[in-house]
Amino acid sequence: MDVLINRVAESGLLTIDLGRYYPDKEMVILDIKDFLFHGLILKEKEFRESLKMVDWTQYHDKIVLIQNSADAIVPLWSFMLISKYLSDEANAIFIGTKEAYLVHHFMKIVENLDVDAYKDKRVVIKGCADVEIPAQAYIDIVNHLKPHVQSLMFGEPCSTVPIFKRPRNI
Repeated sequence: MDVLINRVAESGLLTIDLGRYYPDKEMVILDIKDFLFHGLILKEKEFRESLKMVDWTQYHDKIVLIQNSADAIVPLWSFMLISKYLSDEANAIFIGTKEAYLVHHFMKIVENLDVDAYKDKRVVIKGCADVEIPAQAYIDIVNHLKPHVQSLMFGEPCSTVPIFKRPRNI
């Protein structure tokens, strides 16, 4: 009787699935234009008053993406003031789009990866995620791990594309 051998399991490959690190909190947009006079002009007194009227609990434990869809010129302190209100409720506060937030989020994840766990190992960066992973995250992980790993591959352990292989010392 033939014994089935799982060559992938015995290969010593380590897999990193960036999809595991996708934010698990809801992302919502707070548009600063809603607090501007005619959606275009920031009048400090009215701006402050309108912020006081917001039910900030609606942002509890969410990732709040502050955006300015009117492209109005607003002073930096306006974002700071909004942050003052959000900081007690929101899980995270970010100025920009969802795409920009995800690049920022994954950059922090990659920077905090323990490279010692991958030292001189053969590593596969999983290619098929059920969630949207920015291309920049893949660039960041290659640059972060390349000095430490034996090899980097992209895809699934059973079907990979070689990205980097450290030359053997002769």
